[in-house]
Amino acid sequence: MTDFGKVGVMMGGHSAEREISLMSGKAVLAALLEKGVDAHGFDPAERDLTALKAEGFDRVFLILHGRGGEDGTMQGLLELLCIPYTGSGVMASALGMDKWRSKLIWQAAGIPTAPFAMLDENTDFDEVIARLGLPLFVKPATEGSSIGVTKVKRAEDLAAAYRAAAKYDKLVLCEQFIAGREVQFPVLGDQILPSILVETPCEFYDYQAKYFRDDTVYHCPGLPAEAEAALAKTVLRAFQVLGCSGWGRVDVILAADGTPYFLEVNTTPGMTNHSLVPMSARTLGIDFPDLCLRVLELAHVG
Repeated sequence: MTDFGKVGVMMGGHSAEREISLMSGKAVLAALLEKGVDAHGFDPAERDLTALKAEGFDRVFLILHGRGGEDGTMQGLLELLCIPYTGSGVMASALGMDKWRSKLIWQAAGIPTAPFAMLDENTDFDEVIARLGLPLFVKPATEGSSIGVTKVKRAEDLAAAYRAAAKYDKLVLCEQFIAGREVQFPVLGDQILPSILVETPCEFYDYQAKYFRDDTVYHCPGLPAEAEAALAKTVLRAFQVLGCSGWGRVDVILAADGTPYFLEVNTTPGMTNHSLVPMSARTLGIDFPDLCLRVLELAHVG
């Protein structure tokens, strides 16, 4: 095993996803300790960040979810401190966190994504509905874990959905609903791991379905081998065109006619007992501790 030196497992933080980050971080910390890594939990909401350098951390496993940890800000700090960290670099992390700008880049690169509009307090909601139809998904552009997301089925509910999302973000994205199957593609290095097809009894794959419900059903691999192989090339391109590296997850809706519509990239996916990347890795015989080691090996050096 590589000697990683003193490793900080950065978890918690200040974002709306703090609870999930702590769950992920504790699992990663236990796994690294099991593998003999000199790993230590580090919560930036409770500790001064100058301690990273003062206490001699050699590498950081970033498992912060959401703003302040997954959006390029912590990545930039770690680069200034010359401490290698897991996941994507500054620019890719910022783009991955921003669903709107991700979609703009994908559109420019010819990668299919659902038609959309950006909403603000001056938006003509009737015009948006006339253009995109119903149902619609309204979401904060820079939040994760389906926080602040509403599925809008009636025209009279769009304004309220906008206000709910705007509580979390000044950028509010409204996407056309694409009827189809939700498939998640974990990425590890340059490899696309087996996909996961998600089925939930909820209206959509929301916060509770992702982390707490026991009736969410996962199929892994989620697609027949031929279809999976064909789509994997586009998934890797969607990941790399944003500049992403190390590890992550790409979320896709497969329409009834087989067209993939790319939803978003997660540059720091969950690592809880409900999370998809560990689930996918297990199908290849990669257990959770070994997965954590592999992610750590791929740490980004600015």
